[in-house]
Amino acid sequence: MADEAKRSQVAKRVMELTAQAVRKLKDPRVGMVTITDARMTPDLREATIFYTVLGDEEQVKSSSAALERARGHLRTVVGRALGMRHTPSLAFVADTVPEHAGRIEELLAEAAKADAEVHKIARGAAYAGDPNPYREEDKPEDEE
Repeated sequence: MADEAKRSQVAKRVMELTAQAVRKLKDPRVGMVTITDARMTPDLREATIFYTVLGDEEQVKSSSAALERARGHLRTVVGRALGMRHTPSLAFVADTVPEHAGRIEELLAEAAKADAEVHKIARGAAYAGDPNPYREEDKPEDEE
C-alpha cells in the first residue's frame, strides 16, 4: 500500500494527465469538461476522476457518455505518461459541488433578507421588563 503523500502525488498527476488528454479528444460530444479532482485507492490501482461540464443537462449527459466511451483510450494515455508498473483504472464521476455551492449561495441570500427584516422590525423596539433586571435591596441611607 502506498502512503498518503504518494497517493496524493499520483492523484494530482493523474488529474493533470487526464485533463490534457480530455482536451485532445476529438469526440464532438465532449463539451466544456473540466477535471476538478482525482482520488486514488490505497493500492494505486483505481482512480476516481471528478469532472464538471459547463452547459445544460443534455450536454452533461452527452459528455458523460463520451468520457465513458473514451475511458480505455484515456487510461492508455495516462498509463504511458505515469510510467508505473500498474496503470490505474479510471472511473469518471460528475462533480456536483458547483450546484451545491449555488444552492448554498441562494440560502445565504435568503437568510440575509430575513435578517434585514428582523433588524428593521427591531429597530424601534424596547427591551421587555425593567431596564435594570437586577434587584437592588432598599438600603437604609445611613449605610451608604
